Amino acid sequence: MPAPATGSAPTPVNPRSRVLVASLIGTTIEFYDFYIYATAAVLVFPQLFFPSSDPTTALLSSFAVFGAAMVARPVGAVVFGHLGDRLGRKKTLVVSLLTMGIATFLIGVLPTYAQAGWVATALLVLMRLAQGFALGGEWSGAALVATENAPSGKRALYGTFPQLGAPLGFIIGNGLFLGMGALLPSAAGADPSQPSDAFVSWGWRVPFLFSAVMVAIGLWVRSRLVESAVFARTRESGGVRRLPLATVVRSHGKQLVLGTFIMLATYVLFYLMTTFSLSYGRAAKDAAVPGLGYGYTTFVLMMIFGVLFFAAFTLVSGPLADRYGRRATLIWVTAGIVVFGLVWVPLIELGTLGVVLWLVLGFTLMGMTFGPMGALLPELFPTSVRYTGSGISYNVSSILGAAVAPFIAVALWETGDGSPWLVGVYLSAMAVLTLIALLLGKETKDVSLDDREAASTDDATRTRAGSPAS
Repeated sequence: MPAPATGSAPTPVNPRSRVLVASLIGTTIEFYDFYIYATAAVLVFPQLFFPSSDPTTALLSSFAVFGAAMVARPVGAVVFGHLGDRLGRKKTLVVSLLTMGIATFLIGVLPTYAQAGWVATALLVLMRLAQGFALGGEWSGAALVATENAPSGKRALYGTFPQLGAPLGFIIGNGLFLGMGALLPSAAGADPSQPSDAFVSWGWRVPFLFSAVMVAIGLWVRSRLVESAVFARTRESGGVRRLPLATVVRSHGKQLVLGTFIMLATYVLFYLMTTFSLSYGRAAKDAAVPGLGYGYTTFVLMMIFGVLFFAAFTLVSGPLADRYGRRATLIWVTAGIVVFGLVWVPLIELGTLGVVLWLVLGFTLMGMTFGPMGALLPELFPTSVRYTGSGISYNVSSILGAAVAPFIAVALWETGDGSPWLVGVYLSAMAVLTLIALLLGKETKDVSLDDREAASTDDATRTRAGSPAS
């Protein structure tokens, strides 16, 4: 066997600013895409793509397509995880972002049901599946760019930057919808919670088309990245796996299950506070399933105020997780989510002040639970399968939490005759499952990414001496 080369050039290093922006821009677009679809799913898609004499049935159909993207995400996690663990993080992130951008843009030019019948609905489903497939590889790649390039002792802080894309995407996406709503207001005397004819006709398309601008910026930033030193060392040592999926399932199945359930409460809380709350907040008080009766603009502005706390506490959670540990921080936050789910009705019954407090508390907890995930999930897996493992955990949890949460929430809302108390109980129950997973897991704060790779590299060395790697 030839001796390793000496005196080779040092591995290029990504500047800190490039790492943070590259990890932030993709997840910002990811969540921007989610929010604009979620908003359109509430405002216009039920009548444009799912016509029905029963408004609730049309809304549930719209949410079902919304959830279809979540089902496609684990498939994307496997495919993009394979590419990311085999070929590298940079190329994979560029492909996933481009796929996502094309699908989102095409939603903005789709014909409606009135124009193309079931073909329009089928095309919307196809684009949502393409979005979900691409998003399956987006988050894990962005988290790896941040954490694998982070300096010692700041991995959780760096890991909060891809997480910060969630509140930024919310503000940009809903800000655009508010802007279009202001430019195309409902006619005098019309229900202010309902969009105008012009908005239904073409205004809703603008946010989807605008995504092309954001994707172009993201592609430019990511094209300038170099591979992390951690992955470069794994590739040079021969630690790259031929079948990362087989390896992660065979050797890291426990981490896959724990990671999935650790993420569960985060997903349920996120989708209840963004998607369900918009439906509940806008529903009329005298509707068949009554809600809070706020106008669209008023309630979205209240939500944006809450999302500011989401952004702030996402950043706050990073230093806390670096100092006290990911597991310890998340145990306390998850216990807070359990309590929060049980006090929904008392808060909301306080009137507008209580609704604002409900939103602020929910989004604050969201920031505190979401922030540390950017470091914790990647730290569960060695470098050779980190893209695949963290991606599968994150995206399988999207099925258990995100895909079904809006649907379950609407059903529980109806069962409660307009009261969301059962929805809050549902959130608390999911948080208990996450709490159990955290208690069963181990702290990852002091895990060295290279140390996690050592066992994998030793295995790869033994494999090269014997049977083929898998």
